Amino acid sequence: MNTPAIGISLPVRELTHDLGAIRAFAQAAESNGFTHLRIPEQLIRRNSGYVHEPLMLLAYIAAVTEKIELVPSVIIAPARQSVLLAKQAAELDILNNGHLRLGIGVGNSESEYQALGQDFHSRGRRIEDQMRLMRALWTQDAVHFQGEWDEVRGTGLNPLPIQRPIPIWIGARSLPSLGIRKRIGRLADGWFVLCAPEEFDQIKEDIDEAAHGAGRDPSEIGTEASIAVVGPREAEWQSRMRGWQGKGLTHLCLRTLGAGLDANGHIAKLKHIAKFLP
Repeated sequence: MNTPAIGISLPVRELTHDLGAIRAFAQAAESNGFTHLRIPEQLIRRNSGYVHEPLMLLAYIAAVTEKIELVPSVIIAPARQSVLLAKQAAELDILNNGHLRLGIGVGNSESEYQALGQDFHSRGRRIEDQMRLMRALWTQDAVHFQGEWDEVRGTGLNPLPIQRPIPIWIGARSLPSLGIRKRIGRLADGWFVLCAPEEFDQIKEDIDEAAHGAGRDPSEIGTEASIAVVGPREAEWQSRMRGWQGKGLTHLCLRTLGAGLDANGHIAKLKHIAKFLP
C-alpha cells in the first residue's frame, strides 16, 4: 500500500484576519510534518464566508515558511486573465522555492464571472486554452500562442518559475461531468477527489481512459481527497484515511475547519493529529 503525502487545509474562514494565527498555523503544519498546505479561493461570491485572495495570502505564507508545498484549491481560472495568472503563479513558485501546486477549476458562480467581465458559458473551453498557455509561459522564454481568447506573440515571462512547468491540478464538483473527467485525463497533473469512495473507481476509470487516449500514463496523474478531523465524523478520520489510502491516492488533506475552534484550538488539533501520521 502506498503512503500518500498528507497535507492540511488552512482554516481561513475561522482564522479570518488574524495574520499571526495564520502564520503560526502554517509554520506548525510545516514543523509537524505535513507536506502541503491548501487554501480555498474566493474573489467575489455571495455567502462564501471570510476567505482571503489565495495567491496574495500564499505569498505571505511563502515568506514565513521554508519547504511546505502551497496549494490553492481551486483558482477559478477562466474568471481571471490568463497571462496575469501565469505570472502570479510563477512569482509564487519562486517565492516558495519551487513548492507550488496550482489547483484550478471552472467554478459554478455566474455572478462572479459577470462581476469580473468574463463569459461564464465558455469557461470549460477557455480553461483548456489557459492550461496550454500557462505551461508554455512557464517553460519558454519566447511564447507563440494563438488561442480563442489569448494571443502571445514572441514574448514571455521573466523570471520563469523554478518548476517548469508548475503542476496543474483540477478541482470540480463531487461528481465531475464526463467532459471534466476527460479534461483531467488529457491535461491535468492531478485532480482533487470530492466524490464518495464508492464513486471513485468509475470516475478514475474514465480519467484513465482519457489519459490513454492522449498518450499519457494514468499513473502519473495525482489524486487528493480531503478528510475532516473535527465535527460529526471526527471519530472516523483515521479509518477514512486508511480507506482512501487503499484506493491508491497520492495525496490526502486533513481539515480542522468546521467545529468553531479558535486559533489555539486549530493548532492544538493540528499537533494532535500529527502524532498519528505515518
